[in-house]
Amino acid sequence: MFGGFNTSSSALTTQRLRMDVISSNMANAETTRAQQVNGEWVPYRRKMVVVEPNQKTPFSSYLHTAMGQKGEIGSGVKASAIVEDQNPFKLVYDPSHPDANVEGYVELPNVDPLREMVDLTTATRSYEANVTTLNATKNMLMKALEIGR
Repeated sequence: MFGGFNTSSSALTTQRLRMDVISSNMANAETTRAQQVNGEWVPYRRKMVVVEPNQKTPFSSYLHTAMGQKGEIGSGVKASAIVEDQNPFKLVYDPSHPDANVEGYVELPNVDPLREMVDLTTATRSYEANVTTLNATKNMLMKALEIGR
């Protein structure tokens, strides 16, 4: 009965985490001293959320369920990890920068603001869609309760 609520709420939680990670990426897009590795400062590395289903159920079982046959019901998604993007840092020529190397190049984070904005838009739209789904589920249950009066 509450499967729709559980699925939508797990998606809302996951998309909210994605938005938080994207915000962190945007805030650190120019951070050249994020952490020390072997005594040297390295730039911030872009982070990404890994999303996977709560249950590893094949699509065929969902199809069987929809057709009225026995099968399992999905239980939403979860964020299984936050991983760092291993793409190389950007090199920018700026000899006046305090973190410039001997050739005058500065290593900047591997954060692309355009990519982050696209990811943020996607996460926001997904969040909004799940809110709509949650409200529709709530309205259907309320109508079912009204019928039972």
